[in-house]
Amino acid sequence: MSSLIDRRTAPRQCIPLEAVDAAHLAAARKRLDSAQRRWLDANGFDAQPGTTLRIADASGHLARVLVGVDATDPLAALGALPRSLPAGVYKLAAEGVTLDPVQAALGWALGAYRFTRYHQAPRTAATLAVDAATLARTLPLVTATSLVRDLVNTPTQDMGPEQLAGAVKALGKTCRAKVREWVGEQLLAANFPTIHTVGRASHRAPRLVELTWGNAGDPKLVLVGKGVCFDTGGLNLKSGEGMRWMKKDMGGAAHAIALAQLVIGAKLPVRLTLLVPAVENAVAGEAMRPGEVVVTRAGHSVEIDNTDAEGRLILCDALAYGSEQQPDLMIDFATLTGAARVALGPDLPALFGNDDALANAALAAGDAVADPLWRLPLWQPYRKMLASHLADFSNTGASRHAGAITAALYLQRFVPDGTRWLHLDTYAWNDTDRPGRPRGGEAMGLRALFALLEQRYS
Repeated sequence: MSSLIDRRTAPRQCIPLEAVDAAHLAAARKRLDSAQRRWLDANGFDAQPGTTLRIADASGHLARVLVGVDATDPLAALGALPRSLPAGVYKLAAEGVTLDPVQAALGWALGAYRFTRYHQAPRTAATLAVDAATLARTLPLVTATSLVRDLVNTPTQDMGPEQLAGAVKALGKTCRAKVREWVGEQLLAANFPTIHTVGRASHRAPRLVELTWGNAGDPKLVLVGKGVCFDTGGLNLKSGEGMRWMKKDMGGAAHAIALAQLVIGAKLPVRLTLLVPAVENAVAGEAMRPGEVVVTRAGHSVEIDNTDAEGRLILCDALAYGSEQQPDLMIDFATLTGAARVALGPDLPALFGNDDALANAALAAGDAVADPLWRLPLWQPYRKMLASHLADFSNTGASRHAGAITAALYLQRFVPDGTRWLHLDTYAWNDTDRPGRPRGGEAMGLRALFALLEQRYS
């Protein structure tokens, strides 16, 4: 059974969930009979966020659940319940704290998620009955978020460049979109040299996959996602600790694919192009070496200062190619820098943009859908940190200062003036289990940018 169902098809007797906080606890207590009030007092239930109290009727059956909530974190309000409550069908009670129905349902469904490709979930999740409008709004977001999580959670042996490209092809087949692919040496023939350079050492060929959908006369939207299916760091080898979770380095591609799915599902009036450069940054005889110079699709010569700064190399060819279409808007997603995590922590994706109004709209959209972003500046004086004495510029700088900013400035060189562009440096991962946010792959910034696109193109 799905963790969300239409209330019209739900059992007649759904178990009510009453959201309470300190201000509403007294009123909730008055609605209980004397035995139930004694039970509340005996359990010391004080409506702290994340706490629950199961209340039985006179016959001993579960009759109501009081749920302590923090209304400022609507996604977490019900997020722990699908896996902690007994299996059954529940509904939000009319009484108590008023929760946004979509946010509450979304948090419930995201909390029910488990990655079960290699083992079964230990128990069946409880089900929430919602109205048809809430279900229609929530299900696409749940499906897209689950897609990101599934792709990121899949270990590298089952999520290499070919399999990541397969996810794009599967979307293309579903929506009858045009898909084409450049693989291995075809990348050189088609002038995608940096994608080839990064991925050439792996036994799994690098590739660029492109999906095109929509009417040719509609505004052009280009989505680009970093698809490094595993990042050893190359010859600038990562430590064991730094390499442990590098299966998630294709998280940007997962976001771009999921956002394309949302755009297509909503039938937004755009001419959509999805670009996923998919590689494995491996160590072998063909690995790129520090000090080499690569001439990119855009014609810039780039000195390889550090082979562990490979994401920006595959993105720059894809951004240059996407810019050739003269899009109305181009967005890229990437698990690009540890510096963004040092600056903002694991929960806040770093947003960069070359258009203030557009970036501010993205921030506002994220706040509105409880998917926050934080803008960092494209501080142009830091471009000198990427200086090279033998190429146009380097892929990294000698200093560790402002690493997220210098990475974004590198990418900006491949976006022509006048092209609206947003860059999201996202973590794509939950380090721990939290309500609605299970440990593992995570969509961060996906709902925010979909809300932005809905506002812009609906």
